[in-house]
Amino acid sequence: MNRTPWIVFALLLLLQPVAAVAHDTRPLYVEINERDKNAFSVMWKVPITVAATNVPDIRLPDTCQAAGPATGSKTTREQTYRCGTDLSNESISIHYPRYNPSISSLFHFTRLSGEKYSVVLSPEKSVWQVPEKEQTWKVAKEYMALGIDHILKGYDHLLFVACLVLISGTLRRILITVTGFTIAHSITLGLAALGLVRVAVPPVEAAVALSIVFLAMELAREKRDTLTWRYPIAVSVSFGLLHGFGFASVLGEIGLPQTEIPAALLFFNIGVELGQILFVLVLIALFRLVQSAVASLAAKPRIRMADTAFLHRPAGYLVGTLAAFWMVDRVASFWA
Repeated sequence: MNRTPWIVFALLLLLQPVAAVAHDTRPLYVEINERDKNAFSVMWKVPITVAATNVPDIRLPDTCQAAGPATGSKTTREQTYRCGTDLSNESISIHYPRYNPSISSLFHFTRLSGEKYSVVLSPEKSVWQVPEKEQTWKVAKEYMALGIDHILKGYDHLLFVACLVLISGTLRRILITVTGFTIAHSITLGLAALGLVRVAVPPVEAAVALSIVFLAMELAREKRDTLTWRYPIAVSVSFGLLHGFGFASVLGEIGLPQTEIPAALLFFNIGVELGQILFVLVLIALFRLVQSAVASLAAKPRIRMADTAFLHRPAGYLVGTLAAFWMVDRVASFWA
């Protein structure tokens, strides 16, 4: 019995999966550029594996009118459109005349403002929704909310501010000290977010924890004649420069908008300050309640700052212990 045909047939079966995965995996490339207000040029490159009878069309929304038929060859085509409105949140679709050849699609979209978007669609998807156009007021609202959220969840920064409030004591000194902290961290936040100064995030986070340990030690000590107690603004400004790099690391994770960077930086900073002011007001209100309670217990109509100084040492030990743990944990992460 001649087994040669069966052997050839078996080899073909074995090689079939190899042939199936050996096809051209290059994606369909679609490039859309805004040439004038609401006027777009569309260019798409088709892989050579797509049959000439199955070359796709790129369809813009119904509000767009083509200036003429698509031009070019089988592998590269171009077309221009004039649209009635901006393409924000509109859908751009790929239409194959015969069947979907199961290839990925790469969209590259550029606006007049300089905004750029790139996205890869999986083979089963044929529609891409254009992202919303960046607008100053929307960026301002979003980044201000991010700033407020970050400071209220940034327990290390809040503890540092709480220590500054306790050390400052009077409303006037609190205002001056916190303002110095604000100005200092705004400077380094802007420099780092714009890429003018680059620092490693883990050492910065460890140093932030160390700054809290320092203030906690000042609270726990008996001495009140140190530079920290006499001029708390000097400490708030010095460490504020450090904390600004910590804030910048958050912006690094979130990212900045492409065309509204100044607005994003400004309103993120405003959000941080609004959250910080809210926290300081709450601390002052709590401090006033403690003062009232002490005055009632001591049967005094009015008490001095020294009468509530008993809070400093326990607060220093509590905050210092927590901050020391953060510092050790963050230093240990260097080698994790």
